[in-house]
Amino acid sequence: MASSTRTKAPQRGSKSKSGRRLPPKVKSGPDIPLLPVAVGAILVALAIGLGIYAYANNRPTPTPSVAGVPCDRLEQTQVHYHAALQIIHDGVQVRLPGGIGIQGGEAAPTCFYWLHVHSAYPNVIHIESPVGDKFTLGQFLSVWDTWSRNSGLGPVPFDATHVASFTLATGEKLYVYVDASDGKGPQLFSGDPKSIVLTKHEVISLVISAEATPTPPPAFNWSSPANAQL
Repeated sequence: MASSTRTKAPQRGSKSKSGRRLPPKVKSGPDIPLLPVAVGAILVALAIGLGIYAYANNRPTPTPSVAGVPCDRLEQTQVHYHAALQIIHDGVQVRLPGGIGIQGGEAAPTCFYWLHVHSAYPNVIHIESPVGDKFTLGQFLSVWDTWSRNSGLGPVPFDATHVASFTLATGEKLYVYVDASDGKGPQLFSGDPKSIVLTKHEVISLVISAEATPTPPPAFNWSSPANAQL
């Protein structure tokens, strides 16, 4: 009885009768649905866009400069020196408000004008800026006025009849003294007080008096425990 012979099909990767090696059979994986991937990418892009939009619209608005004096989030240290301002009315010296030029208050400041006052150093103007510009008393007075308005304390005028909270009465005059800390003591200044350039350890005294010859202002103590490090 004749036996039948079956011919096996050549396996992938084995040699055929002609001697050529057949390419291996590649298994196809499951198809990845494209629609969910596209939707996910769109949602991610939308979330990023919304985040950028929220940041751009909710970030703090920079505080505008006043009389050319910017207000920065941190105190500057590149240029740092101090001058003093004394206001004297009928022989009584008035202390400057602490925190002048410090927006948000000294406890939680939001920015510092380059000209400002710390409560720990009464009547001392801190000049702190990243550049070596010259600053004047007029610029400080503008910062004081703006800071006072923003703090809800009202305006601080400075003109022919007003010196901060004082209104000159009939017969009263404003006398301005400048002590340059050069050993000469306080000298009468006859020009526009706003033009006085602030310099290191300079003492500017605004004296309101009805006297024809007012008493010179007291010397400022730069050597006191509070001011010795300035």
